[in-house]
Amino acid sequence: MGTWGTGPFDNDTAADFANALDDAEPEAREALIRHVLIRTIDATGYLTEAEEAVAAAALIAAQCPEGDPDDMSYGPETPMPVFSSDLRALADEALARIASDEDGPASNWVDPEDWKQWQAVLTRLRAVLAPPPPSIALFDVQP
Repeated sequence: MGTWGTGPFDNDTAADFANALDDAEPEAREALIRHVLIRTIDATGYLTEAEEAVAAAALIAAQCPEGDPDDMSYGPETPMPVFSSDLRALADEALARIASDEDGPASNWVDPEDWKQWQAVLTRLRAVLAPPPPSIALFDVQP
């Protein structure tokens, strides 16, 4: 894997995934993202699509109220459709799987500072993707 940074699209595999999204018909893009997330969640052994799953999660997080499109200079050039809300939970689950896999992408970092930055990217994405806590309506209590 050619990696030049710690961002979601800063590697050859994720950049290729962005190109595949650009080449896909607009109505097929969500399905591509959904499939890479599900395959990552269900994977046994080495996570072969982890880089794509991180990129997909970043695209979903960019559409969340608290999300912002980080440096997406290597991301898709075409606008993404508005994604279904259920993708947030899938993306969060895929990122949790990736972050907990000691033999997967986390083990690829040579420089410990790069590993820390990459972990920070995953943590930030998961914070945006996590569903908001349920709110309980408080009653007005009058004396």
